[in-house]
Amino acid sequence: MATNQILVVDDEVGIRELLSEILEDEGYQVKLAENASQARAQRMEMRPDLVLLDIWMPDTDGITLLKEWASNGLLTMPVVMMSGHGTIDTAVEATRIGAVDFLEKPIAMQKLLNTVGQALKRGTAQSQQLLSLASLGKSPRIADLKKRMEQIANVNLPLLLVGEVGCGVELCARFLHQPNTPWVALENHAQLVDAPLDLLQQAHDGLLFIGEIGDLTKQEQKGLMLLISKVGKYNVRLVCATAKLLPELVGQGIFDGGLYQLLSVLSLGVPSLREHREDIPDLARLMLSRCVEAGEAPLREFSTSALNTLRNYSWPGNLIQLENAVKTLALTSLEREISVNEVNRVLSQFDIEPRVADHALPLDVGLREAREAFERVYFRHHINKERGNMSRIAEKVGLERTHLYRKLKQLGIKMGRRNQEQ
Repeated sequence: MATNQILVVDDEVGIRELLSEILEDEGYQVKLAENASQARAQRMEMRPDLVLLDIWMPDTDGITLLKEWASNGLLTMPVVMMSGHGTIDTAVEATRIGAVDFLEKPIAMQKLLNTVGQALKRGTAQSQQLLSLASLGKSPRIADLKKRMEQIANVNLPLLLVGEVGCGVELCARFLHQPNTPWVALENHAQLVDAPLDLLQQAHDGLLFIGEIGDLTKQEQKGLMLLISKVGKYNVRLVCATAKLLPELVGQGIFDGGLYQLLSVLSLGVPSLREHREDIPDLARLMLSRCVEAGEAPLREFSTSALNTLRNYSWPGNLIQLENAVKTLALTSLEREISVNEVNRVLSQFDIEPRVADHALPLDVGLREAREAFERVYFRHHINKERGNMSRIAEKVGLERTHLYRKLKQLGIKMGRRNQEQ
């Protein structure tokens, strides 16, 4: 018999009782809530294996509650939305936030049981997917990203996502994935040469995600061009991603200029973690709570100083590196409260933040020479950090662009033509 615990949230007593009776007859444990307030209280007391959530409720509607759980890191269980007069747009919005399915009232018993069974299976996979675009943060940069993703959600063009490794490009791609359609993430680029049309067949009416296209060989690039020409026939949404400067690769003859033109028709930048560092404390708490909730680590919590230390790191590995650090802290810290000393211990092991000593600065020289050596290290650090974008570099170092160019010239730091035009 099933022992999963299901929370039913609906303001109509008759529907709550009917669903409870059907589900309990199938061996499920059922908890009931008549509004969002009760649902919030139930969620804080336990993590249900599944939530059946009505959209139209008097105090707070189900979509708003779903968004709230997603942004607070509490959407760690599958949620199936219910509505007596739902629309396709509402269903799509709910699934983009994090719902796994949608039931239209009146709900047939077999449809209910099939949906519950499938949702519980998907819940196991969902627990492995730590983050979603909705839980990525509340900072202005992430709010802006979400708005832009919503704007292009129904634009039927290949999308190019540009962002550093680990910054969350796949989360953006998953946000665009329509419910109950195929999701195909290409793991072997060689398939673009061997069987590009097979990929489209697998992703028929769904989404195909291709990571780091900057690594594609010439033959793989040709396969991608063929694939792009056929996506309409298979009704596939194509999303590609790169952490590399494709225009530079085009200039070097490494990446096909025609392919870049096709992909750059619709492109969007995904911010690095350091560009929305105000979200780091909430993300770290979310990652820690998921780790504890999954039974991977004992009960843990961060001290305020520990969270501030995490916030102040630059995280070159972005979300992946933060997640690894949090999991290491959860498993190796000696006390329930994770202290700033524990954070420093783990970060020093990861060697995340480069020390000045690592740059082997000359010390047995005159002050002017030592200062210039430091300035070269300093400016090269910001050039790499901002990927050569002169406007952002000038903003970060506090210099006007004309003064910045003059300083770089004095230090003998050469910038490519593309960087100079930014």
